[in-house]
Amino acid sequence: MRIEWEQEIDERLMLPFALVADCCEAAEGIAAVCAVHVCITDDARIHEVNSETRGVDRPTDVLSFPTVNYRGGQTAGRSPKALRREYDPDIGACHLGDILISYDHAKAQAQEYGHSVKRELCYLFAHGLFHLMGYDHMEESEQKEMRKMEEKALKMAGISRDERASTISDEELLQLARIATKNSYSPYSKYAVGAALLCADGRVYQGCNIENASFGLSNCAERTALFKAVSEGTREFTAIAIASNGSAPYPCGACRQALNEFAPNLRVLITWGDNETDETTLSALLPHGFGPKDLP
Repeated sequence: MRIEWEQEIDERLMLPFALVADCCEAAEGIAAVCAVHVCITDDARIHEVNSETRGVDRPTDVLSFPTVNYRGGQTAGRSPKALRREYDPDIGACHLGDILISYDHAKAQAQEYGHSVKRELCYLFAHGLFHLMGYDHMEESEQKEMRKMEEKALKMAGISRDERASTISDEELLQLARIATKNSYSPYSKYAVGAALLCADGRVYQGCNIENASFGLSNCAERTALFKAVSEGTREFTAIAIASNGSAPYPCGACRQALNEFAPNLRVLITWGDNETDETTLSALLPHGFGPKDLP
């Protein structure tokens, strides 16, 4: 998902927002390329907008202004036609709407709840994004459903307060791999590949292939995702999804060996072409694999 920022944002914040957006998109099952406009502001601006648009004479933590007209009870994942009506050729995406977040409120609430400001900002962003996707919390049942979606996306992004592993479907993992292909740097082969590596604790790490003019220095999407995860202290993995814009992207020998170091029984999901899919295991792709257990 594309994020349009109203102002200059610290890159350390932009990265988790991009991941949260991808996880919200995958959790909702959106196939279209979407974009949102985000403004991180202060209580004074939020107060002003609240007064002008809602008649509420106080600041709040987050405001959402959707552009998509959903039919009653429908959300973005079930409304492809409604999304297409909001396609903007200038940005090459379906514009979902605008989100305003109060940095003042985020700091105060982070202190109140005992977690980081980054985590609070990511939660508020996910909350606003699901509003743009057609969710609401006026009724108790609606509130439960919206909260479930928020927690699911945040768990996938690895920034949830809930330490229990999330349940991520194969299709959601495949969708995260498809999204990751958009960041592929493949000017030589034109073969874009994305990967989504599922950790045992429910977090997901995305990766793409990164080519180099010295071809031998290129890196595959699977190893990009694996190295990101391991560099952040994760060692246990249950599945990997791999997507490409061309033929079936079975992992190369180097990726099979790298993954075998940590997860010899890893499930491997692949998708290509017109959403064609296949499933196998790393042990089937690398029979009699050599790993840590074989060393004295």
